[in-house]
Amino acid sequence: MATENECAAALDRLAAKMGGLDEGSRDRHRLERTVSCHVPDLETTFHGLLKDARLLNVVAYTDGAEVPQAQIRLTIPSDELLMLVDGGLNFISAWTSGRIKVNASFGDLIRLRKIF
Repeated sequence: MATENECAAALDRLAAKMGGLDEGSRDRHRLERTVSCHVPDLETTFHGLLKDARLLNVVAYTDGAEVPQAQIRLTIPSDELLMLVDGGLNFISAWTSGRIKVNASFGDLIRLRKIF
């Protein structure tokens, strides 16, 4: 099981990777949505803003804390989060096999697939 700090660092790597997209790629992924990532084995939810293929203002909430509602909600165990961010886990395969749960519109799912 990964730690909360490792998960936060993975989300920072994801934000850096997304922020490093060239302008053409960023233009194809124009999207502004609030996002939460619940990590049940750590009893923590990360919440932030996905905007123009950038992940911004990520805050960690421990279970019991009131987490703002998000338009895209992921539930993913800590180890799978690290693997997903580092390229060792395919987003669509993990979602369809139930390794991760996603609550989002169909259009947002398609956009997420392209980002991951």
